[in-house]
Amino acid sequence: MKRFRKYFVFSVVLAFAVGSFVASCKKENKNEEAISKLEVDLQILRFDREFARATPKDIQGLKKKYPYLFPEQFADSVWLAKLSDTIQKELSDEVERTFGDFKEESIALQSLFQHIIHYFPDFRIPKVVTLTSDVRYNDRIILTDSLLLIGLDNYLGPDHHFYEGLQRYIVAGLDRQYLASDIASAFSKKVLRYPTDRSFLARMVHYGKELYIKDRVLPQASDAQKIGYTAEEMEWAQANEEQIWRYFVERELLYSTDSELDRRFLDPAPFSKFRLALDNESPGRLGRYMGWQIVRAFMDKNEIGLHQLLDMSANEILTKSNYKPRK
Repeated sequence: MKRFRKYFVFSVVLAFAVGSFVASCKKENKNEEAISKLEVDLQILRFDREFARATPKDIQGLKKKYPYLFPEQFADSVWLAKLSDTIQKELSDEVERTFGDFKEESIALQSLFQHIIHYFPDFRIPKVVTLTSDVRYNDRIILTDSLLLIGLDNYLGPDHHFYEGLQRYIVAGLDRQYLASDIASAFSKKVLRYPTDRSFLARMVHYGKELYIKDRVLPQASDAQKIGYTAEEMEWAQANEEQIWRYFVERELLYSTDSELDRRFLDPAPFSKFRLALDNESPGRLGRYMGWQIVRAFMDKNEIGLHQLLDMSANEILTKSNYKPRK
């Protein structure tokens, strides 16, 4: 009889869990269906193609169409010389070879902006302009109130010869699979304020909020694409989540205001700096990964809107998350 009761209770709990999961999936599918029907006025201008095919007589027309790409302090001779520059021609050829008609990325951008206006209806869809930027990877995405500039020569793949001499952790992110994620990062900076709280926890959770925004606006992207990891780096972070958390807690780092923790665990770097033998095996920015897991745990356990989350303090989020790292 006792065995029967235990089995009965287990069956009820399991049935409830399965029912909740199915209901959640149905709700999510319905939500995604509604988002996919949202109309967005997405205008994509291929300046990179137009300039690559231009002749000297086309320069004035391009300057009129794209005045923000032709600073007044530069004479026309600069642009005319660029038309015949061998490096510029090679950049254009490689971008064309990689992206072609940009159809795959256009579909991804359409979905991204549909999700953004679903959660942030006041957001104005910017005019999208693709270009080459002489591999200025730190400025590969520029988002203003009305323009989104995308430097396509920064997404040719980590093994491209244009990136020779750059550190491996930098070139790993110069791949087209991260393009939509980089745009989502640029958007998140528009709606997410950097915390005035100087604690390591506050900064961790800040980046965790940014990554959670990506969970919402990039539902089809992998976790690795959202955070900018390779598949192997993502696996390492997941496999070592409990050890990372224990390290932060046991060394009382969460409420530390030591700015060096940013360089060790938050800033882009070849690896995170635990000052242990495993450092070289670890991916960089593991503090961001941990902040992400805390925010996810909080959102799983609390009925709260995305806008409310963005305004909440890191300490409240951690307390109410009941976060427990995966083992």
